[in-house]
Amino acid sequence: MTNPKNTMPLVAVVMGSKSDEPLMQPTLDMLQELGIPFEVRVLSAHRTPEMTREYAMKAQEHGIEVMIAGAGAAAHLPGVLASWTMLPVIGVPLPTSDLKGMDSLLAMVQMPGGVPVAVVAIGSAGARNAALLAAQMLGIKHAEIKEAYVAHRKRLAQE
Repeated sequence: MTNPKNTMPLVAVVMGSKSDEPLMQPTLDMLQELGIPFEVRVLSAHRTPEMTREYAMKAQEHGIEVMIAGAGAAAHLPGVLASWTMLPVIGVPLPTSDLKGMDSLLAMVQMPGGVPVAVVAIGSAGARNAALLAAQMLGIKHAEIKEAYVAHRKRLAQE
């Protein structure tokens, strides 16, 4: 997926399977709405662990400033990424199992001390909030992202 400004992406949206893309679409839509450059990767903590490690280790060199990782079931992807990068990682628990995302949520919030993962709500609301949390983080450094986020919040207040 290309980013909205054809510039270096600031956000990496990572998911464990291509089938997770519809569940992560609210993240992509919100990043696009806010004009935040991003890239999408499909990496698995279990099926492609070496590729996942390499991507996480090199993401910052490629301009990534925040990672958003959607994962279902045991939901190891956000924690694995966090273990290999110093970038902030936001986990989105996906409702892909019989437990409807509760297993994913618990796996993400129970990261061991020293390896934090920010975690949002299960499903589409969480996927959207992950992009908004990334915008808040990026807005500290990037004025245009802060302005877009502030405008978004003003629109919400008028609804």
